[in-house]
Amino acid sequence: MNAALERINETLGKLANRGQLNERYKKLEEETMKNPDIIHFLNENSSRITEDMIKRSMGKLYEYTTQSKECSGCPSLEKCVNMMEGYHPHLVLKGNYIDLNYDRCPRKVLTDEKRKREDLIQSLYVPKDILSASLSEFDFNSGERMDAFEKAMETVEKITAGKKAKGLYLFGKFGVGKTYLLGAIANELAKERISSLLVYVPDFMREIKNAISDNTLSEKVDLVKKAPVLMLDDMGAETMSSWGRDEVLGPVLQFRMLEDLPTFFTSNFDFASLKNHLTVSQRGEIEEVKAARIMERIKYLADPVLLDGINRRS
Repeated sequence: MNAALERINETLGKLANRGQLNERYKKLEEETMKNPDIIHFLNENSSRITEDMIKRSMGKLYEYTTQSKECSGCPSLEKCVNMMEGYHPHLVLKGNYIDLNYDRCPRKVLTDEKRKREDLIQSLYVPKDILSASLSEFDFNSGERMDAFEKAMETVEKITAGKKAKGLYLFGKFGVGKTYLLGAIANELAKERISSLLVYVPDFMREIKNAISDNTLSEKVDLVKKAPVLMLDDMGAETMSSWGRDEVLGPVLQFRMLEDLPTFFTSNFDFASLKNHLTVSQRGEIEEVKAARIMERIKYLADPVLLDGINRRS
């Protein structure tokens, strides 16, 4: 009798658990079907989707609701909450079934692009203090520095809004924070998932010469030419050859000018001094016309902004 009673109690227990599971499943199903993205997808494909398809695909639909989309639920790539780090789902129709495709999320795309650039161009090295540069921590204790800060903010706002934006040509003495301000602008743009390419010009010009022998010249120049936002750091500190000026820098600036791509510069030289630097070739030849062409492109791409202050490196 006791054994029979135990079996009855066990059966009743299973039924109760099954009932709870069914109730929980219905609740999850209801919540899933209230998801705005799923409602939109079903409405968009209403002529092809049946009730039976929805029931058979409920597991995938629920999976979709648990994942972060466009990085909205992830604090960073390293702390991605999704099943596959750096990938987010898209609803798709596959025959008589609703399925998911996982594509790279915006943060994953930016990280992959950054790694690709770093692998290709060694001169992309940026000092650690620049990696954490912030406009909120920029020291604007003088009129010139306040002016530079305001123009940087205005330019960032235009770029993030998708408007045509002229870059800045930051010039001034050694160590006043020109590269720091570039890094702060790049970090501000990164918050809006806009990629910047910061190139240290002297190293880049040396590296570009070596690229001729390893057949990466075209690829490296193309990468700099087409960067969404390009930052050329320390213009004028390089030993500029006629070839580097006319065959590398010239085409890069010409392309960016024609495409209206945001371009920034830093230099210890003002426009007049930079023109003199570009005029005299390594062989001592005076090439004013060619230097003037480069300067016209720089002036089209960027407004000159003096950055003054104490030397923070000393």
